[in-house]
Amino acid sequence: MSVLTSAPTLMPAVQTASQAPSMVSRMTMIMEAFEPQDARLLLDEITVRAGLPRSTTHRILDQLVQLGWLEHAPDGYGMGWRSLKYRNNDSISSRIRAEAAPLLHDLQIRTGKVVHLAVLEGANIRYLDKLGGPTAVTIPSRVGGVNPAHGTALGKSMLAWMDPEDLDEIFASGLPGVTGKTLTDSALLYSELARIRRRGGLAYETGESYEGITCVASAIRIRRKPVAALSLVGRGRDSMELVAPLVQQAAHRISEALSARLR
Repeated sequence: MSVLTSAPTLMPAVQTASQAPSMVSRMTMIMEAFEPQDARLLLDEITVRAGLPRSTTHRILDQLVQLGWLEHAPDGYGMGWRSLKYRNNDSISSRIRAEAAPLLHDLQIRTGKVVHLAVLEGANIRYLDKLGGPTAVTIPSRVGGVNPAHGTALGKSMLAWMDPEDLDEIFASGLPGVTGKTLTDSALLYSELARIRRRGGLAYETGESYEGITCVASAIRIRRKPVAALSLVGRGRDSMELVAPLVQQAAHRISEALSARLR
């Protein structure tokens, strides 16, 4: 009988330990507070939604911001670049394509060039859309295909708006060469990204991903963070510089439309 009566004394300790959420659980509770995921939330709002102490919430938020899962701006917290990377295959991609579609068609008709829409996935870009009629088959890219971000105008236009620490992490394994013109030195790449920012976000590519192909691209940004990019493709840099303002204007209009919808 003594054995039977002593056994239940272990249960309260086990229950108490199981009721204390682990760090992973608390991080999950905070991330799930962002529903819909495009919300901007203040610290007190996140505290209420997550059901955690304010000090705990603030400490974990700081860590999530440092790691890129969230971003912090004067209007609150939102999804960071690392979270957006994993969202690009679902709802955010659909919204980007829907907002971009009319402007992509307009660009293609006005210039007669191939138009690309792409998102950043780690160290690569993934093509979401490609327009160009019969001329599109002369460009080896394909919807759903990938290319190294540092070797494309699309990728560089997005990388230019990322923090240096995030770039170091993305390219920790190096910069592989695709053609003889691909930038494979990080110092040269970072200098190029600085030039892109000075040009207001316009990125150029001359044979860096495909021989004989030139591009001009501009990033689509939501709350200052790049979520996609569009480009025009041709075979001569001079023609790219002539159409560059059209690319920049289209990217700006898509950015504004997306930002308005995701408020």
